[in-house]
Amino acid sequence: MTTPKMFDNDDYIKTLWLLLLIAAVVILAGTGLRDPWPADEPRFVEVAKEMVNSGNWFFPMRGGELYPDKPPVFMWGIAVLYWLTGNLSATFLIPSALASLLSVFCVFDIATKLWNVKTARNATLLLLIAPQFIVQAKTAQIDAMVACWITVAMYGLLRHFFYRASLGWYLVSWAFMGLGIITKGVGFLPLFFLFPVLIMHFTGKHRFTKEQVNWRLLLGPIAMLLVLAAWLLPMLYIADSSNNPDFIAYRDNILFKQTGQRYAHSWGHIHPWYYFVVNVIPIFWFPLYAFLFSKPFWRDLKASPVMISLLTWIVLVVLFFSISPGKRGLYVLPALPMMALLMGAHITNVGIRPWFRRVLIAGSIAFGLLFLVAAGLCFAHAHVVAKELGNDTIKFAWLFLVTGASWLGILIWKWKSMDLFAFGASFAITWVIYSTAGYILLNPIRTPAKEIMSTVQKDIGPTGELGLTRFKEQFLLFSHIPLTHFSYLSSTQEQDRNAWLWMSEKANRFVMTEDDSSIQCFDTSKAIQLGEAHGRDWILLSESDMSPTCAAPKTIKRYHLPMKTTYQ
Repeated sequence: MTTPKMFDNDDYIKTLWLLLLIAAVVILAGTGLRDPWPADEPRFVEVAKEMVNSGNWFFPMRGGELYPDKPPVFMWGIAVLYWLTGNLSATFLIPSALASLLSVFCVFDIATKLWNVKTARNATLLLLIAPQFIVQAKTAQIDAMVACWITVAMYGLLRHFFYRASLGWYLVSWAFMGLGIITKGVGFLPLFFLFPVLIMHFTGKHRFTKEQVNWRLLLGPIAMLLVLAAWLLPMLYIADSSNNPDFIAYRDNILFKQTGQRYAHSWGHIHPWYYFVVNVIPIFWFPLYAFLFSKPFWRDLKASPVMISLLTWIVLVVLFFSISPGKRGLYVLPALPMMALLMGAHITNVGIRPWFRRVLIAGSIAFGLLFLVAAGLCFAHAHVVAKELGNDTIKFAWLFLVTGASWLGILIWKWKSMDLFAFGASFAITWVIYSTAGYILLNPIRTPAKEIMSTVQKDIGPTGELGLTRFKEQFLLFSHIPLTHFSYLSSTQEQDRNAWLWMSEKANRFVMTEDDSSIQCFDTSKAIQLGEAHGRDWILLSESDMSPTCAAPKTIKRYHLPMKTTYQ
């Protein structure tokens, strides 16, 4: 039978609050200092804004048109804060931040229960050091939230099987799997943890108690289904009773195309099977995986059923995403908290060995020199670098210089005693600098749509009407005037035809679009050049640019956004 671990409550509370404070400072730093940045943030923020403005919370809308790619849970988080505060710019990063802080707590608490406070401290520090965790914690993307729900589910399973039998926590884990599924489909990943647990039990390698393994395990799927039903049943009812073909299309897309079809036959982000192992984990999980190359780790692993189960689950998760042809680096984020837990347990057992200290020193030297070289390039070649960084090149140079100096300064100070605290301190300083001065300097570069929309407003005048084709969500988000678009989901040719038809019906109408040689129904040779944004050139078309005739669109589609949707 698994024996619950005992720990000093005062030590637990002091260490937990210290680590949560550090995590909160790093993760929340810069909140409110920047706008939503591509690729995904403007889309999710626009959807959340339209939820509040339209009152339609079950069917996400982008520019008044259904957004069928994701369930609404993450957008609900942003929308609720917008509804409460009326301010998107100050709140859109908070859902990911709070989810990540909950992940930090789960890792610390379960590590304390399974081992001790020292292990919990090491596991939490490793999690906060891993670049991918902080990157996603500070980004308004779905992945930090779905990783949180998966971490809570793993927390419940670990408590039930390896700490103390608890049907309640077991059911909580299944409930959060359901929440993860309606957040981003892959919330079921903790199910893989049952494979090593049940294999060890039934092969006799590690017997669990009757309270831990019995028929009541079958109640778990019921808890999951209840959570799924809370969103799925209203959505299905509204879609079926509305007689709205768009709602029905959303239902079919979200249930089929965005799940099994997207996994088996991905249409974007195509990478080879080894992508995560070669391109993602070495950089974004540094230095957690270093222990995999040491013999003491494998001796530790062999003696610990919980460590075996954790590593098996991590491998299964990475393998699951590696099989699918479509891959993005952030897909494997849900495995990272458990990787930190696993490596925290090992490093507590063996301590900071000389070889690992050398890894931390090498990492500090690499990061420090990287920033110093960047600073040198900015100072020495400001006129060249300015093409990418704009007029603030020298300010960027000082930012890089201070960051690089902090890395090398801490390295010199802790040369003979480099540990997780010192390495983590360097990362914390870097993140805070990036989240304050970095945000302020980068925001104009990452939000070119602001300037373009301001220019367009002046060009069309107070009585002009603006249509959009081939657009990006930032243009919707930062517009201060009413807009019309012709279906983001339609082909570019259909958008062109619909835009031409719309312009032909009334004078003083304009269309903003990408400068593309494939544009139909318009002569772009005399179009007004608006500038570059998102790696593309944008132009403004007027009545004088319309072709004499244009083929009729197969379906007339128009979506109008009133001015009240302006980003705040």
